[in-house]
Amino acid sequence: MTEQDISRRRYLKGAAGVGAALAAAGCSGTGGGGGEATNSLEVLHAWTGGDGKKAAENLVETWNEQHPDIDSDIKAIGGGANQNLKSVLNTRFSNDDPPSAFQDWPGKNFAQYEGVLGDISGVWEDGLEDAHIEEAAEFCRQDGTYHAVPIGSHRLNCLFYNQSVVESAGVDPDSLQSAGDLVDAMDAVQQNTDATPLAHGMKAPWTTLQLWGATMLSVGGFDAYMDYVDNGGSESAVRESFEVTSTMLSDYVQEGASSTGFTGANQMIMDGDAAFIHQGNWAAGAFRNKEDFAYDEDWGFKTFPGTEGMYTFHTDAFLYPNNNPSPEASKTWMEFVGSKDAQVAFNKFKGSIPTRTDIDESEFGPYLQETIQDFAEADEKPPTLAHGLAVEPETATSLKDALTSSFTDPYDVDAVTESFLSSISS
Repeated sequence: MTEQDISRRRYLKGAAGVGAALAAAGCSGTGGGGGEATNSLEVLHAWTGGDGKKAAENLVETWNEQHPDIDSDIKAIGGGANQNLKSVLNTRFSNDDPPSAFQDWPGKNFAQYEGVLGDISGVWEDGLEDAHIEEAAEFCRQDGTYHAVPIGSHRLNCLFYNQSVVESAGVDPDSLQSAGDLVDAMDAVQQNTDATPLAHGMKAPWTTLQLWGATMLSVGGFDAYMDYVDNGGSESAVRESFEVTSTMLSDYVQEGASSTGFTGANQMIMDGDAAFIHQGNWAAGAFRNKEDFAYDEDWGFKTFPGTEGMYTFHTDAFLYPNNNPSPEASKTWMEFVGSKDAQVAFNKFKGSIPTRTDIDESEFGPYLQETIQDFAEADEKPPTLAHGLAVEPETATSLKDALTSSFTDPYDVDAVTESFLSSISS
């Protein structure tokens, strides 16, 4: 048994779902499924609705205009918060039949694809390294080898609000400087309007993991957050963050939140039925695509109170499989994903910002221009817990399971604190 085989067996023992199947496949080489390499490109992604659908369609349209000579099948696999795409990838890799490229998160999320990602360092060295922010480059490589190219960056420490609702409540969002201030503002909304103070979708636990992460940054600060991510953190910081999050969720979210998804919660802001929502800036992508719902008139943005000077970093990317069925066409796709044209075409509809540093900001609306500026001026850029950068998939699953079992009304702060501490250190 080789050292690589031992590594894969060790991974199989601890991993589940798509990761285990991918590791078991153990793809290698340059031709897909053991067959001849072709110039026919197949790309899979999960953007089927809302801001993602329009962004993906614009990306594909731009690709087809620039590369009409490449036979391309770029298709969306929707549903289940990317789980349907994961299921398809599971089957494809298990059958030694990888696509040319696929959408997912880089960073520690790479762990589930151990042994099946190919090397595109040459693509990066041929112009991408100097054009993209270092954070994006760092998360797209593993042990010095590039496996992915970013298509854009989302910010997660965002608080969005319906302008008319907060005005009716007598709340000035710009005055909110802490998580405690935010709780007070929610109370004012509850006392002075018929609107829900905090729209929150709890149908899947990732939304609450995001909210806790933002609250942790607000209550404990950057150092406490990174100490948790890297070293397991302190019990007091984790507990305090859950106490504040519990107050928000138990007292101020809409009735039926446990059966509401992200899009339903976001719709409450657009319909004027809620004051605030904490989300990544894909929420703003949905706002942008709604008619008669203008930034600074109908909706607004505030850095999550207490996290000023931070940009919680998240990135979407396309990953390059080893044993690639179309290596040359796939690398052309990767070069395109990292190009100016692709990054503008995608991000201006997605609510995200390019990871390139040479984009003309005038291509984007005022909110995204502000986001680009905030990123450039951020003192700290903590990686997201909920979306693959900060922790490996197995750990992220444990955190979400803890929220489902211990922090979904009733909110058991003791139990979830213990689970979060043990999950991150195991």
